[in-house]
Amino acid sequence: MIRYTQYLMPTTKETPSDAEVVSHRLMLRGGFIQKVASGIYTYLPAGLRVLRKVERILREEMDRAGAQEVLMPAVIPSELWKESGRWDAYGKELLRFKDRADREFCLGPTHEEVVTDLVRRLVRSYRQLPLNLYQIQDKFRDEIRPRFGLMRGREFFMKDAYSFDADEEGAKESYRKMYEAYCRIFRRMGLDFRAVEADTGNIGGSSSHEFMVIADSGEDAIVSCASCSYGANVEKAECPVPAEGTVGSRDAGAARKVETPEKRTIEEVSGFLGIAPGALIKTLLFETSVGNVAVLVSGAHEINEIKVKNRLGAEWVRLAEEPTVRAVTGAPSGFAGPVGLAVRTIADHSVRSIASGATGANEKDAHLVDVVPGRDFSPEAYADLRMVREGDPCPRCGAELRVSRGIEVGHVFRLGTKYSEKLHAVCLDADGREQVVAMGCYGIGVGRTAAAAIEQHHDGDGMVWPISIAPFEVTIIPVNVKNADVAAAAETLAAGLDAKGVEVLLDDREERPGIKFKDADLVGIPVRVTLGEKNVAAGFGELRDRRTGETVRVELPKLEEAVLKMVAEKKAECTA
Repeated sequence: MIRYTQYLMPTTKETPSDAEVVSHRLMLRGGFIQKVASGIYTYLPAGLRVLRKVERILREEMDRAGAQEVLMPAVIPSELWKESGRWDAYGKELLRFKDRADREFCLGPTHEEVVTDLVRRLVRSYRQLPLNLYQIQDKFRDEIRPRFGLMRGREFFMKDAYSFDADEEGAKESYRKMYEAYCRIFRRMGLDFRAVEADTGNIGGSSSHEFMVIADSGEDAIVSCASCSYGANVEKAECPVPAEGTVGSRDAGAARKVETPEKRTIEEVSGFLGIAPGALIKTLLFETSVGNVAVLVSGAHEINEIKVKNRLGAEWVRLAEEPTVRAVTGAPSGFAGPVGLAVRTIADHSVRSIASGATGANEKDAHLVDVVPGRDFSPEAYADLRMVREGDPCPRCGAELRVSRGIEVGHVFRLGTKYSEKLHAVCLDADGREQVVAMGCYGIGVGRTAAAAIEQHHDGDGMVWPISIAPFEVTIIPVNVKNADVAAAAETLAAGLDAKGVEVLLDDREERPGIKFKDADLVGIPVRVTLGEKNVAAGFGELRDRRTGETVRVELPKLEEAVLKMVAEKKAECTA
């Protein structure tokens, strides 16, 4: 039992001006965190209780899956990152510094290099594998624009795990175990989530899944199928290959130029020419690590830069700036087209649907009409390069895809040998031959998960914590602590629940009832017991469910049993 008068949980009515999302506002108002610097926070006692509960679930499920906990250093020597090739490739998010001996180090944003170095020093034989090592540790990424409180801070807690196997089959099994462990973790936290296919990004590897908490405030768009289990980040979601030649005339004559003064955008050009956006062949010029590339897509769709990057095998891609566009096309932006364009060209499958259409003429204020793909231009290849849309068919079962918003709280990767090969992490197989070990990595943002829970579970009055990660399970509010009978009833109930292992916050403050009720709703403790003078005199207390708002009067002798029952029911909702 904890007494409110002896607990540091400074609530406030004021909404901080720099708090942009619900979780940030409520954690500041509820006295869970305090800002120290941009993207850097102190966890106050209530916030730390939530953090520790998230960590406990993580540890239990990681241990259950066979992983072993370690703790690696936050400060990493540059040599390891240079050995993997990420010292220069990672970008400015990697906080680099030098010690007094002028040696280079970084604050670890992730620990693939360190753990691979550890394993190459200690593992010699396939008999020592599989091995899965995890830690829960402070990380630092120097975000260009920290925002949203714990959702995108610079300093943060992460659970990161790394699996090592003798071959790819073993790596697949380790990945499966972690995937299932993550599902159990987020179910135990009472979260509505989706596991979706995702791009591997800077971490690399052959495949990955993001675990997304469904929330309207989510930064990421995800697609899911209502009829099967398919789900993907929009950057990864597969798009269908359309039927060929369904848009425009199949009997088009020779391509001809049309003046389109000051008409650059899809809407402007299609409106001016009197054609549907889907009949336009949009040409986007990209600067990439493998050279300039023109990418074509139907005007009804948007290009997915991640897919372009992966299709080209490029380290980076970006839309070409105006000088490059003019140098390659001979025209300003908005008038590029594939006909006669002397640059490498690839096209999205959506271009296949265009029997004849319009495109830029590579000349200012001019477009070409009656352009036929395959006759007037031929891309190097067709590929899935566009963004998925609501209503597109599911690539697994054909049903319609839905788009929703999500918050990424976990990510699992099959790394293959990306790091083990570069750092020479090997083992001897059964025949005594040296084999590069296969790896996987698995991360969960601890504070980010807590913030995502608030984004998903809140109302107009405050947080509505799932009981498994709530700072307390029950709050007891004696309306008037100066009334001896009320105070005694509250003390007796609190002591009885505490003895049975229930986490109780006793609000023993000499405050007005309205303030106590407001604070209880703001902090979002799942079960509230109110003991008022009239009710106690009549032999009753009030039991309230924070999530539903349902309130019942219970006889004092039965109140402890009723609270235990409600707590047990809420815990049952948060089971794997």
